[in-house]
Amino acid sequence: MYLTKTIKTIALTIVLALVSLPAASQDLLARTAPVDKKMKSLDTLALHEVVERENMETPSSDLYSDWDNRYAHKATELPETYKINLRGFCMPTPSRVITSQFGPRWGRQHRGLDIKVYIGDTIRAAFAGKVRVVKYEAKGYGNYVVIRHNNGLETIYGHMSKHLVKENQVVKAGTPIGLGGNTGRSTGSHLHFETRLCGVALNPALFFDFRNQDVTGDYYIFHRSQMESESAKATAARGLKQNSYTKDDVYGGKKSSEPTSSTANRQESERPTPSASNARYHRVVADDTVHSIARQHNVSVDRILRLNSFINPNDLVIKPGQAIRY
Repeated sequence: MYLTKTIKTIALTIVLALVSLPAASQDLLARTAPVDKKMKSLDTLALHEVVERENMETPSSDLYSDWDNRYAHKATELPETYKINLRGFCMPTPSRVITSQFGPRWGRQHRGLDIKVYIGDTIRAAFAGKVRVVKYEAKGYGNYVVIRHNNGLETIYGHMSKHLVKENQVVKAGTPIGLGGNTGRSTGSHLHFETRLCGVALNPALFFDFRNQDVTGDYYIFHRSQMESESAKATAARGLKQNSYTKDDVYGGKKSSEPTSSTANRQESERPTPSASNARYHRVVADDTVHSIARQHNVSVDRILRLNSFINPNDLVIKPGQAIRY
């Protein structure tokens, strides 16, 4: 009798233990779930910190196999396509006047843009990155700086009067890196500005609109097969050719005027230019067109073209991410 009662007691204890086990497990899972979530968040933060540290040490290591301070540029194999992040930028100079374009010049290739600056003007880093080269070249760049950026580009700033950074220094977009000058192979004070991908010179007008002091969009998708045609379009859309200029033209104090030769061009230049103070911006999204933006904001296509000189009136091509004044 006593043995039977003992066996029943043991059996009941085992059954209760088995029944309570899933509930206890669920309680344990419920208690550990927030901890797991916090640990995952910490892991993500730690991963971001590792990536940031690696970018500071060797920016764009996915594109470049080495870090060498001996040369200004060395061409390597270009990717077929590459997405270049243009956000978080700073214009290298507030100057709006381009005195020489990218492309053929004087029987040789001009690999950058010449932007009018005065001796002593502050030159700033275009994007965050790391200074790779700080040198002087008597028969070329003069005092120049090369910065490798986290977005894959390298920028070169030439003919400066003074360096303000050192090699291997980490810089933010907008960090002063030098002063405008007329050193090296130069015929007047200006900034020679280059943008390179894997050491290959790309037209800075693909990324920067100096006349409007802005980038061309949040991103630029580089296509190796379209490199030359895209460069020509960028020069046509954003090139500024002037025979003479004043300090007001350079820094936007006055509306600069360009010489024209045809009657059509003269008529266009006589049209009233919309006031910049009355202009607003539309950020281009997929499927936007110049005509749809004009209809959306109840303005004319002609007004949009006059406010946005980078839009080619022949094809009206715009890209997602661009800021369109209207």
